[in-house]
Amino acid sequence: MADAASQVLLGSGLTVLSQPLMYVKVLVQVGYEPLPPTLGRNIFGRQVYQLPGLFSYAKHIVKVDGRAGLFKGLVPRLCSSAIGTVVHGKVLQQYQEAEEAAPGASKKEPVSSLEQVLKETSREMVARSAATLITHPFHVITLRCMVQFIGRETKYSGTLSAFATIYREEGILGFFAGLIPRLLGDILSLWLCNMLAYLINTYALENGVSTMAEMKSYSQAITGFFASMLTYPFVLVSNLMAVNDCGLAGGLLPYAPTYSSWLDCWSQLRREGNMSRGNTLFFRKVPVGKRYVWEERRFR
Repeated sequence: MADAASQVLLGSGLTVLSQPLMYVKVLVQVGYEPLPPTLGRNIFGRQVYQLPGLFSYAKHIVKVDGRAGLFKGLVPRLCSSAIGTVVHGKVLQQYQEAEEAAPGASKKEPVSSLEQVLKETSREMVARSAATLITHPFHVITLRCMVQFIGRETKYSGTLSAFATIYREEGILGFFAGLIPRLLGDILSLWLCNMLAYLINTYALENGVSTMAEMKSYSQAITGFFASMLTYPFVLVSNLMAVNDCGLAGGLLPYAPTYSSWLDCWSQLRREGNMSRGNTLFFRKVPVGKRYVWEERRFR
């Protein structure tokens, strides 16, 4: 219980600290650009037109809604973080208890490193998927609370009232908008990360060297970053589907058409060259061939 409570507290703290970052990221993913491009310099010193970065965007939100405005959607996100942490831990605990209770557990033969990686990754996949499935309704509410900034709506003003609104307008399925690409992205990212780390640790790094041992400790983080970059389009599509056609300005034209499915959303983003929109919040380049429309606060 103490471990679970400490994990929930740690997760909640990180959630609060990262809330402004996620808020800006979601608005950029939707395509909302409240500030026009400015002339700046890239990393090579060349003058280019750039979109406002994280801090400029955050300052704009503070100017409109005050500092508290950076924390819209925090309550449902905290609920999601806490419940997800508990569910994830419980699932892994069930696996561990079942393994210990199995006949001959104490005489179990050692398994190969690859078998161990496959077993642990499979268990982690089930645990993460269960946590995502249970907490996705809170995730949907979080995103919609954030996107309300675009149209200055108050439709999703509270967590409980948001549950009632979604159920009344969209039914049970409304709570799981964008779930499939989110699950697929999580699963692919997990397997890519763990298998790449295994391959690097097994075949690229030699044992017995202190520097190599240190590099192995960082390989998981490096492959995790690489895997998250590759699977980012799933995150983008999931978030767009969660707010699509929900009655908010950010989920309707001119920001987003009404997608028939997440595959339709994926194909349209790919045709437009927007699969990485929102992936970075620094050194943001103006989209090639796009024109900034001030009245709509977006590019088209």
